[in-house]
Amino acid sequence: MAAEGAAQRNLRNSQILARKIDLLLDVMVTAEGRPYEFQDIQTALFEKGVKLSRTRWHHIKAGDATVRQPPEVLIALAEFFQVNPDYLLNSDGAVPERIQHELELLAAMRRAKVKEFATRTLADVDNETLDAIAALLDDSKKY
Repeated sequence: MAAEGAAQRNLRNSQILARKIDLLLDVMVTAEGRPYEFQDIQTALFEKGVKLSRTRWHHIKAGDATVRQPPEVLIALAEFFQVNPDYLLNSDGAVPERIQHELELLAAMRRAKVKEFATRTLADVDNETLDAIAALLDDSKKY
């Protein structure tokens, strides 16, 4: 029973790590403004003396709990993405402030696109209804 609980925790932690890595990949971009690719990450880690194979990267991104991730790889990834290593090392690691701000900016941009679409699509709708829709979209940022 205890082994099953440990296995469940390990699976959960692996899935959390995978989501965190996906979040970093979604938010962080290269100096040229393009998303990071495996080769970018692998090269940067190699220059710091940390080997990251394509297989290990796949296991991390897939949330595979059968392969334990060495802390030095997670620390190197945290340094690469310029976040506190605790974020990747601990399942309850807080979302870095920089990432939180990027997420808020992305959410605001999405809401603005939805408002623009609603305004164009609902041209025949009265202003009061459009204001109500805009208020609902603004309230959605709380969630």
